[in-house]
Amino acid sequence: MGIQEWSEDIILVDLPQEPEMGDELKTVTEMVRDRGDCDVVIDFSSVDIVTSSSLSKLLKLRKMLTDCGHQLVFCSVAAATKGIFMVTGLDGIFEFADDKFMALAGLQMVS
Repeated sequence: MGIQEWSEDIILVDLPQEPEMGDELKTVTEMVRDRGDCDVVIDFSSVDIVTSSSLSKLLKLRKMLTDCGHQLVFCSVAAATKGIFMVTGLDGIFEFADDKFMALAGLQMVS
């Protein structure tokens, strides 16, 4: 499984391809709901397409996190995948970082 507790308050997710992506996002959402006090970094380096179902799960996860003052950061998003976010208008809603290290550093600077 590509979910790890990177630190006390950050969950790091290496997102798999569809169709496993949906199950992974559901698991992460449950972890966030149970913990309640964490930020999430999602690494898209293995992803080339995102379905509408997964976009919906990502939006739900983002809402859950922002409602309790935490962040969701995407990293290593390929240009074609980022295009999906741009076409749907979601590129302005989600936060993007170049890679895992930039995402984690950004979160730790805010904390």
